[in-house]
Amino acid sequence: MSFEPSKIEEFLANFEANKIKIRNFEGCNFLELYRDQNNTNIFFTYSYWDSENDLNNYRHSKLFKSVWAKTKPLFNAKPEAWSVDKLVCLN
Repeated sequence: MSFEPSKIEEFLANFEANKIKIRNFEGCNFLELYRDQNNTNIFFTYSYWDSENDLNNYRHSKLFKSVWAKTKPLFNAKPEAWSVDKLVCLN
C-alpha cells in the first residue's frame, strides 16, 4: 500500500485503532504491519487466515468496510493484495 506522505500518520492511527479487532476476527491467526526501508510511504500487511473463506468473510465484514473507508482515500497508488500458499518454512 502506497500512501500520500502527508497521510501516513492517519493510516497508522487507523491501523492502531483496529489491529486487535482484525487480529481477533474469526479465522485470523497472525497480523503484522511492515514498512519499506527505502520508500517509507509504502506499507504491507501480512496475515495468516485459517481458510480463504475466513479471509473472504473478513473482506465482506462491517469491520473491513469501516477500515477500508478510512484507508482508501489515503493512497497515492492502486493498492495490491496477494493470497499465497506457503511452500517452505524453516524455523
